[in-house]
Amino acid sequence: MRDVAEFAGVSGQTVSRVANNMGNVAERTRRRVELAMVELGYRPNIAARALRSGEFRSIAVVAFGLETLGNIRTVSAIADEAARRNYAVELISVQHTPDEPSAADFSWAMRRLGQDAVDGIILILETSKSATAALELPPGVPAVIVDAGAAFEHPSVDANQEQGARLAVDHLLSLGHPTVWHIGGPTVSNAAAARAKAWRSRLEEAGLPLPDMVSGDWTPESGYAAGLELASRGDVTAVFAANDQMALGALRAFHERGVGVPADISVVGFDDMAESAQFWPPLTTVRQNFETAGATAVLLLVDQIEKREVAAGRRVIDTDLVVRASTGPFRERHAS
Repeated sequence: MRDVAEFAGVSGQTVSRVANNMGNVAERTRRRVELAMVELGYRPNIAARALRSGEFRSIAVVAFGLETLGNIRTVSAIADEAARRNYAVELISVQHTPDEPSAADFSWAMRRLGQDAVDGIILILETSKSATAALELPPGVPAVIVDAGAAFEHPSVDANQEQGARLAVDHLLSLGHPTVWHIGGPTVSNAAAARAKAWRSRLEEAGLPLPDMVSGDWTPESGYAAGLELASRGDVTAVFAANDQMALGALRAFHERGVGVPADISVVGFDDMAESAQFWPPLTTVRQNFETAGATAVLLLVDQIEKREVAAGRRVIDTDLVVRASTGPFRERHAS
């Protein structure tokens, strides 16, 4: 720091303010100090800074299942917002059993965090309440849960899953379809359960027939298998898939069986993944705002870290229906 101060012609205190991203430094002076740091190869000693301030400017993101689109996009949004707030992110991916994470999986992640220097934790769950009921976060550590139905006494963030499913069902019913079939996600998923519950309750409220749900596992392959099953029935004219990837598989199955979309069957997905507009036909879907969810999680965590009061409870991010060419008016069809 002394070398940088001498090179830039400023005081050591000014260099400290710039290194710690503090105010009270003229922009011209800040730029001169930053150029001096680059020229001399200076990097702030994070460990020393943490010893002085008690802060590491680092947060941990613990994710159960990075293979799902929603988790990947949420992690990306968290990383972007953390960088804007001058926090580093440590990502811990919990490798768990195909069904759901166990207490041992979670304990491993918590032990790992105990060895690392982080100021707080964002936990991204994609599992049922029963799987997490016995799990405990480290006491005294600021935390936020990104989850559909978190079982923890911490602030949480999630998309309005129920609203999104109702938007999908209402759209199909508004087109005159007598009922809506559902390709559901994994039974251990909170998000899948919330979407299926809203689909079921909406049909019951409308007094319409409630078909048996066809189960999937978020993958296009499971959507393809479900699509083959649904294509063989003559009474299926509207399908709500719990995510876009399963909808993609169903579209392929319908095409292979000579079932037109939307002429014979209308299809709605969920997520609005970047490729959804490029499906054929372009997919009508429910858009989740992963960017807002990730940014909100970081805001709630940083407020806790910086000793601002944060109330527990769930923050719900609204969803939107994006209408494209995969849905159309009801028309009777026959089994293929």
